[in-house]
Amino acid sequence: MSRISCPQHGKDRPCTCAMGKLYRFVEPVLLYLLKKRGQAYGYELLGELNEHALTDSTIERGAVYRTLRTLEVNGNVVSDWDVSGTGPARRQYRLTPSGEIHLEEWAEVLGNLSRSMAHFVNDVSSLPGSETAQKGE
Repeated sequence: MSRISCPQHGKDRPCTCAMGKLYRFVEPVLLYLLKKRGQAYGYELLGELNEHALTDSTIERGAVYRTLRTLEVNGNVVSDWDVSGTGPARRQYRLTPSGEIHLEEWAEVLGNLSRSMAHFVNDVSSLPGSETAQKGE
């Protein structure tokens, strides 16, 4: 199978890097992390985001902060400035009740997408000459 060589993942395995950035999938993970943590600074969320990423693409810092701003504008997240300590003020984020509902909606949507993707992968692997079918996967 001919693959585009990915600077991050190499040529040995397929990845989503060449399929475009999936910034929208940052949103459910941020909602999840805020639900799990209660509240967090943006840099803390950045640190944990890749552990729970829904894509193998590198998640850019700017995309995280843009997503947090959008979530806040939409009423799913609120933030306050933390001025305690000796350093500069830091923005701390937390989930709102509507953000918790939005997280549940994301879970339902992603569950449906997961089932659709699994069905698609099974269909592709069952095609004659499919590499996946030949490997017995």
